[in-house]
Amino acid sequence: MSNCFLQPCVRFSIAAGLLSTAIAAGADWPQYRGPNQDGASAEDVTVQWDGDGPRTVWRRPVQSGFSSFAVSGGRAFTQVVRHGDPPMEVCLALDATNGEELWTAAVGVGKGYSGGGKGDGPRSTPTVNDGLVYVLTPMLVVHALDERTGEPVWSRDLIQQHAGRNIGWRSAASPVVDGNLLFVGGGGAGQSLLALDKKSGEVVWKGFDETITHSTPLVATIHGQRQVIFYLKSGLLSVAAGTGKELWRYPFPFNTSSAITPVQWKDIVYCSAGYGVGGGACRIVRDGDAFRAEELWRIPGNDRAANHWSTPVAHEGYLYGMFGFKKFKSGPLKCVDLRTGETAWSQKGYGQGNLIRVGNRLLALADDGRLDVVKATPQGYRRICSTQAVAGKSWSTPAFSDGRIYIRSAEEAACLAP
Repeated sequence: MSNCFLQPCVRFSIAAGLLSTAIAAGADWPQYRGPNQDGASAEDVTVQWDGDGPRTVWRRPVQSGFSSFAVSGGRAFTQVVRHGDPPMEVCLALDATNGEELWTAAVGVGKGYSGGGKGDGPRSTPTVNDGLVYVLTPMLVVHALDERTGEPVWSRDLIQQHAGRNIGWRSAASPVVDGNLLFVGGGGAGQSLLALDKKSGEVVWKGFDETITHSTPLVATIHGQRQVIFYLKSGLLSVAAGTGKELWRYPFPFNTSSAITPVQWKDIVYCSAGYGVGGGACRIVRDGDAFRAEELWRIPGNDRAANHWSTPVAHEGYLYGMFGFKKFKSGPLKCVDLRTGETAWSQKGYGQGNLIRVGNRLLALADDGRLDVVKATPQGYRRICSTQAVAGKSWSTPAFSDGRIYIRSAEEAACLAP
């Protein structure tokens, strides 16, 4: 296909100091939920602060959206709505060291969002890989932008070019890159799931007649097989990353919205949804070239094992995350045994927030912008320290890069040094 945008990218600004931006020495957080999509940092850092709180490296206002940060090469990327006539959804690149705007690139009209109330906007998070920034819009258009300038490289419209079928409240998935391939869902019959060449945007494989949810697919290696696990209206579907061949399925109910990314730990895969669906886990079994999913447990309902859109983190056989459905402000942070579904402990007061793990610490962002550091242990809830990190509705997931925490709400963004 042509390397031209179907809808031209509107440029806003490029900071003068762009070419001299320092490259961060620490580990990158280049996509939604981190380098391995498991919500965990690879850095050997103990996160803790005294009564004065963490040091604020920078703080700045941002406009509407629930996109999280991707941090790579000394830059922090997120998606916001820039209000105007018409409002535009843009990918925003900031200098990770001081928060200054480097560039913005418009990727679509910034209106028509629904379901998120005040502050509603983009829910997808950019992915940074090999010099390009990938953005998936709510209208299922994939954009590849130059990491340093924001200039367009290629785009593909899944609705126009692949008879795409969107979901109510529109897509919230983030693009996923593995090797030379970028994985997305949302096409029509026979092309619902696609793998694109990350450099050109050309289709490498496509297939299936499925309908997407709001979930981001997960790339994982299970029993030596690299695979992509899609959370669809029919449930979990795993395909071979290189070919798109079906490997296994785990049927799972759909009601209104399924938004978490599947969670994998060893040979166990977990998924969950609100609206009465609840949570469940299956064990993946391999027999020669054949795979199958054997259910370990299933707990329906909105309380015990339901995640609305907050994806838990798996650590040493336990899930840590924000559970409960529509318990805004009061919803609990829980530790759940991934092998049985039993709750080890539960602590109210987090609502529809999100968390990540750094070492044996959980960085738990409540939906009111409070950031708690909690010990990742099934032995009981142990909060180590806390700070009011940002103001406003905080439905995004924290990022951790080079020893610093990158965090945002629908109103402001901040970089904290613990």
